[in-house]
Amino acid sequence: MEDQTVRVLFLTPWYPSERDEMAGLFVQKHADAVRAQGCDVKVIDAPKWRDMWRQWKSLCQTGWRPDIVQLNVIQKQGLLAMWLKWRYHIPYIIVEHWSGYMPENGQMMQKNALKRRMYKFICSQASYVLTVSMLLQRAMQTCGFKARQWGLIDNVVDDFFFQAKQSRGNENNETTPKTLLHVSCFDERAKNVKGLLRAAKMLSEKRRDWKLVLVGTGVNYAEVRAFAQRLDIPADLLEWTGELPPREVADRMHRADAFVLSSRYETYGVVLAEAVAAGVPVLSTPVGIAEELADIIVPQEIAQNKPGTFAEFMETILFNNEIVQRNKANKGQKENLYLERFSAEAVGRKLKDIYSNVL
Repeated sequence: MEDQTVRVLFLTPWYPSERDEMAGLFVQKHADAVRAQGCDVKVIDAPKWRDMWRQWKSLCQTGWRPDIVQLNVIQKQGLLAMWLKWRYHIPYIIVEHWSGYMPENGQMMQKNALKRRMYKFICSQASYVLTVSMLLQRAMQTCGFKARQWGLIDNVVDDFFFQAKQSRGNENNETTPKTLLHVSCFDERAKNVKGLLRAAKMLSEKRRDWKLVLVGTGVNYAEVRAFAQRLDIPADLLEWTGELPPREVADRMHRADAFVLSSRYETYGVVLAEAVAAGVPVLSTPVGIAEELADIIVPQEIAQNKPGTFAEFMETILFNNEIVQRNKANKGQKENLYLERFSAEAVGRKLKDIYSNVL
């Protein structure tokens, strides 16, 4: 297949649209990364079986047929992937992102037995099953999923997160408050922003030469802001930006002194990779890829139930000069990490190599 264009069909329940520009953005970035490697990529993103079948028939009418299928998340789209394999001998791989396998989430084990068996069978028939973290792979295996071959694939980090930066504005100015940045979708069940705010309250009672910037919005955004008001955290220590375009998020990361993630669970945590690409020291719970990347890991018990100790971790990531210097010293390693793992070129090349191996 190396001498001809590989035709790839992406099947996904999540994909950006006019209704929600962020839904499945990570899938779109995978598709774009593969296109940049010279592959011919088509996407079927209909959530309903009838619409999915209609999109497939429309593709057939153009004379286009895939060499390989990439199933993004095991849901009903997997039935089409299996049918294409049985009917036309078109192999498929799976790229799994879904947090429902995680024990802290539990949605997979809450599905009825028939649906779980169907999902497991779809998984077993794939040529390759790629997960976005080893934590997710282990969670799938714990749920009873088996694969012919397992592998890992990173999400893509936009190149504007990774760029040469001058010294951060606060590094050499002791009178300027340090900035701790948090970026999330404000889904409290997963993100534990209230735990972060409890710790911020404790730190505010000790010192005031810092501020917490919270970027994003989501289902629990209003609830979380109301919670912050009840805690009576000094207003000048919190900044709520709402949702920002990716380039503005990158700019915030470039200006921050540290990044914090307080999640109960993540399958990947693309904001962690973005923070590393931006050169920011990272404080995180042990979720997704955090244990590979974070400068400090906060145990879940502390992040959820011990705000005073969590506050000490926050103080350390902001004011410990040794961490700042170590982060600077590791700049070259982090640059290589971005180029080798998180860049669109690296991710696209890895996926194309997997297609070639399967074909």
